[in-house]
Amino acid sequence: MTSTPTASPADAQDVLADIGDAWLWALGWALATLIPGVIVLVWPQETLHVLAVVIGLHFLLGGVFAFVSAFSRSNRDGGSRLMRVLLAFGSVLVGVVCLRHPLQTIAALSLVVGVFWLLSGMVTVYIAIADRDRAHRGLMFGTGVLGVVAGIVVLGYPAESAVALARLLGLWLVLLGVAEVAVALALRSAGRRAAHAADRSPP
Repeated sequence: MTSTPTASPADAQDVLADIGDAWLWALGWALATLIPGVIVLVWPQETLHVLAVVIGLHFLLGGVFAFVSAFSRSNRDGGSRLMRVLLAFGSVLVGVVCLRHPLQTIAALSLVVGVFWLLSGMVTVYIAIADRDRAHRGLMFGTGVLGVVAGIVVLGYPAESAVALARLLGLWLVLLGVAEVAVALALRSAGRRAAHAADRSPP
């Protein structure tokens, strides 16, 4: 009597890799950046408490997206994956700090957001330069540079009111979100080209 083979359960790393490779996942992160930017630009008169909540939730979501994306097959290099995971934990930490009531001051919010954008932008630039096999290195490099500039501007701009800070953070979130949308659409295009090439290849 022969037994039918049972399919082995999917490995968690493979599941995360499939999700992280999907262009819709990249688009989700782009929207999670773009929508908070639009919110704080449309309602800049909201209190610093509301601004901190919106920014904090953005970074909490960003930590989830960054953690899953770290397992993408495009991050085959161990160093790149480790830096992505560290950025994910850093994003969650920034989100928690932004949501804490004792730190809801203009200076504190500017500091944590600016430092994270600066560091994450530098890491993104490094990965784009170091990983020669990565697709769309130019777009990734541009997004990293934009993050570095955003961090420098937020750290150096003397926002003296919640309205000024909201406009500044909202502007950079929108710019970063648009850049991430471009990356997601480029991934979609690359996936379609790869699928078309596979269909045309001889069996």
